[in-house]
Amino acid sequence: MSTTEITWLGIGFFGQGLFFMRWVVQWLASERSAQSRVPIAFWYMSLIGGLITLTYAIYRRDPVFIAGQSVGSFVYFRNLMLIHRPSRPPVAESAPPPVSKT
Repeated sequence: MSTTEITWLGIGFFGQGLFFMRWVVQWLASERSAQSRVPIAFWYMSLIGGLITLTYAIYRRDPVFIAGQSVGSFVYFRNLMLIHRPSRPPVAESAPPPVSKT
């Protein structure tokens, strides 16, 4: 096996390892709070691990993993956009105008 192939295998395993570790992060966060939690780190690890795995899949020219990681990466990115968008202040309920006593 060439050095290039070994390097790409390392990249692929690193991406898969990071992608797997997101579940450990989610599991630990849920255990700490005693209820199901999805921490922000889960989405970052999903996106980065998915993009690394996508890069490996492109190198390998594997259409199944390319398709799966492409769609997945879009979803992870979108979730991070939703998490980090500026929060809007709550809309105050409109009260009727005060009645004048003249």
